[in-house]
Amino acid sequence: MKLRGLRWWIAGLLFLASVLNYVDRNAFSLLAPTIQGDLHLTDQHYANIQIAFQIAYAIALLLSGLIVDRLGPRLALALFVGWWSLASLSTSLAFSSVSLGMVMFLLGLGEAGNWTAAPKAVAEWFPARERGLGIGLYTAGTPMGMTLAPLFLIWLAGTWGWRATFVVMGLLGFVWLVPWLLLYRHTRRSDGEQAWLATADGPTISSAPVVRGWTYGEALRRPAVWCLLLGRMCSDPVWFFYLIWYPKYLVSARGLTQAGVNITWIVFLAAGIGSMVGGWLASGFIKRGWTPPRARLLIMLGCALCMPLSPLVACAPTVAGSLAVAALICFAHLAWLANITALVVDVVPGASLGKVFGLVAAGSAVGAIAMNKLVATLLMPNPVTKLVPPGAYNQWYLIAAFLHLAVIPVIAWGVWRRKERT
Repeated sequence: MKLRGLRWWIAGLLFLASVLNYVDRNAFSLLAPTIQGDLHLTDQHYANIQIAFQIAYAIALLLSGLIVDRLGPRLALALFVGWWSLASLSTSLAFSSVSLGMVMFLLGLGEAGNWTAAPKAVAEWFPARERGLGIGLYTAGTPMGMTLAPLFLIWLAGTWGWRATFVVMGLLGFVWLVPWLLLYRHTRRSDGEQAWLATADGPTISSAPVVRGWTYGEALRRPAVWCLLLGRMCSDPVWFFYLIWYPKYLVSARGLTQAGVNITWIVFLAAGIGSMVGGWLASGFIKRGWTPPRARLLIMLGCALCMPLSPLVACAPTVAGSLAVAALICFAHLAWLANITALVVDVVPGASLGKVFGLVAAGSAVGAIAMNKLVATLLMPNPVTKLVPPGAYNQWYLIAAFLHLAVIPVIAWGVWRRKERT
């Protein structure tokens, strides 16, 4: 029996994979006080374990693209989800900082692949006019995972213990594999080139000429790849700031308690809506006859024009006002992210999408590292008073106001140059 609208079922499974990805990723951070007490871990142990995860994640962003291009997104994503689910199950067996660091390293190796396989799956199943919406849907899994993680994991750990929490998360990943492998169907040509184009009910064989995939060296010689990489490197730090530092800001600068920080679910919900709206708007423009790059760049410009409001996050007189501006910024950034991701699909040959997504996402990781170092420097206590300077966060909010606007001309130049040469 043929399942109607199969591509939307695939998009829904990609969304669920992204939710699981971010819930798994944040489980250790959310449950750290309990785990540290149980395993007698110091803060330095905690930092080393997080560094192990980040190193593995950065390495996997580059290597997972090769796996996606070789196996295709169906098998590759099944491999990645199975890998990180096994790592999550293994976390329940950790008994020291070393063993916990090892399983977190394995978790990082698996989780990065979600973000190189998912966009290629969208490229296989969706026509250009709908790719922004498909990407926006699975990207919305990121803030949804961030919204659900504290509510679900803390309750689960309080009821069954932290080890059982990791067992449940691992088992959920294996449950996800069943519909993924059953519903995702594709074939490959004998020469290894992907042969599907999206139609109303699913993929069909393409009669288009085969395009050879790029090597890493060829990809790095393309200005469009560098421009998109720079775009993610400069703009994604805004999002990572709200993931990592904004709750701490609310406690240290706004006086909220640890329990009160749960209110940040509003910010992440707005981000999820922004992801879907960004894709939906692009689809609307493309259906009206706009070329995909032109539609996406216009939406990204609108998102960039929202960013100068960033200083109001610190200047708003109330916590509610700060949350409202933060929600708007995250809404705009996720709409931007859905479209810059779709631009990669627009300008890169299908056989090279995994490699290029890995390269571009690695730029995002570099930007996140730089942001963390910068914010930590801004918050460094005065050597004399031992106090954090008043308004220390304000300098970051001022920088964040112009990152998107500074980089969008570079992205536009790279994309249009690629289009003209093509």
